[in-house]
Amino acid sequence: MSKRRLFEWGGIAAGVVLIGFGAASLALSINGRAEVRDSLARENIVGTPDSTIPGQKVDTGDEAKAFAAVMRKHTLEATGGQTYAEMPRFLDESGQPTADEALAATDPETGEPVANPARNIWVTETALSTALSMAYLAEQIAFFGIVVGIALLLTGIGFLVLAVGGALRHRAEATAPAGRPAVATK
Repeated sequence: MSKRRLFEWGGIAAGVVLIGFGAASLALSINGRAEVRDSLARENIVGTPDSTIPGQKVDTGDEAKAFAAVMRKHTLEATGGQTYAEMPRFLDESGQPTADEALAATDPETGEPVANPARNIWVTETALSTALSMAYLAEQIAFFGIVVGIALLLTGIGFLVLAVGGALRHRAEATAPAGRPAVATK
């Protein structure tokens, strides 16, 4: 088999492989995007009146991101503008937050310092908003996979067109007049 023939078959093989990877990337990405949207829809989350999606069911990555932002806003409002790390860990005898464990009230059952329950708001918000942010990220990754799949398909088709169309054939061979044998030049 000549070198040229080997390259033609290699181009065909590369084209077929790229088309296969492109199709697989498209299928997986479209399925992943649908899974994200189905999972969000099952949760029956609806945008609050003060969100950018009021009354709208959260069933896309962008809507999940918007709802996570309004959850953060609500949590900051509930904690007086303090984040988890800024809030004192304990409550004192009068129920006021304190960072000093020695001043903290003691739980009569466990003997441990009484934890500041307002910090639990942040724990819950962080868990929920992280899940929503992951939905946004997953949908963006699926979109990227769709773009890559299309690029792989087009590249594979291009390889096939070039290989089958004889792009590797020698110029003199391709331009010889009808009825006359081509003269190979080096």
